[in-house]
Amino acid sequence: MVIKNALPSAHVLAGADPALQAAVQRSRRLLHQRALMAAVASTVPVPGLDWAVDAALLSRLLPQINAEFGLTPPQIAQLDPHQREQVQKAVAMVGSALIGKLVTQDLVLKMAKTVGLRMGGKQLAKYVPLAGQALAAALGYATLRYLGEQHLCDCVQVAKTAQLTLPAPKA
Repeated sequence: MVIKNALPSAHVLAGADPALQAAVQRSRRLLHQRALMAAVASTVPVPGLDWAVDAALLSRLLPQINAEFGLTPPQIAQLDPHQREQVQKAVAMVGSALIGKLVTQDLVLKMAKTVGLRMGGKQLAKYVPLAGQALAAALGYATLRYLGEQHLCDCVQVAKTAQLTLPAPKA
């Protein structure tokens, strides 16, 4: 079965550009670590805790991903006016509300509503002993991973479209 209109992965979007590929790799490592944290938080049977943890993790993760691609507000402000305009046009074309802006928990929660069904299922599943907690952990991981991957793809598209020179990786 072929799924049409599926968004290509960030690696595919990065193409043969080694700087973009490296930024995708670093971002994916961060994303995997945060998704594991979300999975652990999802197993705790405290109502709403996983939502709060997911929002906190994403509000820290998304700016880190932005930074890998030179897309934080301070990085964009340092660009020359023409390049800044290119970035703004690329962000508008991609339709991201999380690139080049201060990422707040409110903004993250609005983004998380796009996967609300998974989040609701995760809430219910964790009250079933063992199997439910495992399912909640899997959904917690998958939800954070999905949201992060979407953002990562947006960052790659903006960086390619605006022809940004990516910042050097942190030591």
